Amino acid sequence: MIVQLAAERPPPAEAQHCAALSLNITIMADSETLEFVTEHERILQEIESTDTACVGPTLRSIYDDQPNAHKRFMEKLDARIRNHDREIEKMCNFHHQGFVDAITELLKVRADAEKLMVRAQTEEVIRCRIQQRNMATTVEKLQLCLPVLEMYSKLKEQLDSKRYYAALKTMEQLEKVYIPRVSHYRFCQIMAENLPRLREEIKDISMSDLKDFLESIRKHSDKVGETAMRQAQQHRTFNSAVAKQLHIGHYSKPVYSLSRHTNTHLSNGLWSNDDTGDDEDADEEILTAQDLVDFSPVYRCLHIYSVLGDRETFENYYRKQRKKQARLVLQPQANMHETVEGYRRYFNQIVGFFVVEDHILHATRGLVTRAFTDELWNMALSKIIAVLRTHSSYCEDPDLVLELKNLIVICADTLQGYGFPVSRLFDLLFEVRDQYNETLLKKWAAVFREIFESDNYSPIPVETEEEYKLVTSRFPFHDPEIEKQDFPKKLPMSQSVPQIYTQVKEFIYASLKFSESLHRSSTEIDDMLRKSTNLLLTRTLSSCLQNLTKKPHIGLTELVQIIINTTHLEQACKYLEEFITNITNISPETVHTTRLYGLSTFKDARHAAEGEIYTKLNQKIDEFIQLADYEWSMAESDGRASGYLMDLINFLRSTFQVFTHLPGKVAQTACMSACKHLSTSLMQMLLDSELKQISMGAIQQFNLDVMQCELFASSEPVPGFQGDTLQLAFIDLRQLLDLFMVWDWSTYLADYGQPNSKYLRVNPATALALLEK
Repeated sequence: MIVQLAAERPPPAEAQHCAALSLNITIMADSETLEFVTEHERILQEIESTDTACVGPTLRSIYDDQPNAHKRFMEKLDARIRNHDREIEKMCNFHHQGFVDAITELLKVRADAEKLMVRAQTEEVIRCRIQQRNMATTVEKLQLCLPVLEMYSKLKEQLDSKRYYAALKTMEQLEKVYIPRVSHYRFCQIMAENLPRLREEIKDISMSDLKDFLESIRKHSDKVGETAMRQAQQHRTFNSAVAKQLHIGHYSKPVYSLSRHTNTHLSNGLWSNDDTGDDEDADEEILTAQDLVDFSPVYRCLHIYSVLGDRETFENYYRKQRKKQARLVLQPQANMHETVEGYRRYFNQIVGFFVVEDHILHATRGLVTRAFTDELWNMALSKIIAVLRTHSSYCEDPDLVLELKNLIVICADTLQGYGFPVSRLFDLLFEVRDQYNETLLKKWAAVFREIFESDNYSPIPVETEEEYKLVTSRFPFHDPEIEKQDFPKKLPMSQSVPQIYTQVKEFIYASLKFSESLHRSSTEIDDMLRKSTNLLLTRTLSSCLQNLTKKPHIGLTELVQIIINTTHLEQACKYLEEFITNITNISPETVHTTRLYGLSTFKDARHAAEGEIYTKLNQKIDEFIQLADYEWSMAESDGRASGYLMDLINFLRSTFQVFTHLPGKVAQTACMSACKHLSTSLMQMLLDSELKQISMGAIQQFNLDVMQCELFASSEPVPGFQGDTLQLAFIDLRQLLDLFMVWDWSTYLADYGQPNSKYLRVNPATALALLEK
């Protein structure tokens, strides 16, 4: 009803419009009479139709017109207002009854409206109660789901931050505690379905991290091993320093170094004797495997697989991969034997590998076992020994072999500190020692050859007391007779003798360097030194002397000097014994002490030189004999000995004068051998099959030559022969020539076979052959 009444009632705007329309009509009627009225109507129309903001100019035009115009306008305006009031009143009277009816209907509706309001309020309360109950239920369910969602969100954060072990624990809580509470929800079912996939992803990621770790540790084993070996070396150096403080004066410091300087400095500082380097090493922080390697991937992967119940798979995979890496580590480079860096890198990798395994053994409770590490070590030990045997055999530099020994010792000491058995490595050192001795022997063979080649094989001239002391400081020479002589004077041996003696001592020092840090007793070291020195004397030096005596440029004078030299070296062997004793403090009288074989070595060399003297003398005699030019058909002799024979005798005489410094028996033997060889050569000349005829004149000439030989023998060219012992060398020739010169065949035939026969040394076949000629 209210709506209807409102619709029937004209709106104020329409009423105003109607009033304005009526007013306009009135004005238009009056405009025909009065012009000013028309103007006022126009102004009123503008006021009614114009916006209030623009009324000002319109009103101003009223005041700008004729005087009192505004009064007329006001009158016109009041008339217009009254007209509008009448219009409004008419309209209100027309709609009054409808308005009253509408109010009556509205009062009737009020009661129904109140009833409807109460009903609506009741429905709203019910709806609110239902909403409240739904919200409570929702809150309750959300409170059950919220921990699940929080745990799942936590799981995602843990996965994003790579905290996989914690993520697995969170998964376990979700599966056992949280998801079962709300398992009927779809999102929980999706979560439950995703958890196995997430576990597999974690396994794959952790395994990938483990593979990265294994690859990284393979690359860093070198650094780990280097650090561990440096620490072991520092520890050993400290112990050695303490031991030296307790045993000062145990033996003198060697004057020889294989590298030609006393301190061996390696690039990584492991064996540097430089004090500055030691101080710097001491100041460095002690690093361990944990400091150099991040083991967290192993721990993390182990925990993850343990939580997942697949620890055995992880252990088998880890051990299999480490076995493969062990084989790679133990495989040396082809040229490893060429430099010490190759050996050092090899040992660093091995030590680093087993240091890591030892750490894993003690830090992971079962990932690797002692049996597994022992198996790996035994396999590695066999491979290491085989590799070192092969590669050390290629080493020809004693310095390199010595550094290899140092690496083996420091490697063994390092791994022994971690509980690995290393006795086989120390046993290997005996083989390396033999290889070291072989390289030393080869090196000293070259040294000896150089000494022999540079020697002038003449007595050492000494001009002053200082020079004499210098020689005697290098070689133990004592001769009272020579010491009494005035300067300048000559020592009987040549320059090679003190050089050889010095080099033998240097060899002993070099051999001693290998014995250092081997944890051997003084007796064992003494035995090693004596055996290696015996090898030097009996094999290397002896071979050099043998080859020296057989060289074609070595003449009789040189051979005589070699015999003199070997005599003095033989006498100096006792001083070498004392030298070794001073080093090791082991008395030569100790049971099982090896004796030096220098005496026999130099005796053999001297005998070889003596034999060469005899041979060269005979060769020289043969050269003179080849110069003989007898005229076998001459009627009578020249009355003097042949020129070649006189030259030969003069040569023998001057040669035997050089033999005055030789031992008496050597000179006598050489002289007797030369005379016998000369006699035999002359006899062969007579009996030469190509010689068909000999005249008595030739026999007489030949007799003159033999007489010169006998005169030479009787002149005692070498002292010490008794009676006519040396002349007996020509007795066969003398009796044969006497038989032909005297032509005493009746006596020869009558006394043949008698002990006191005048021609006892004449062989019938020889006499017959010469008689035929």
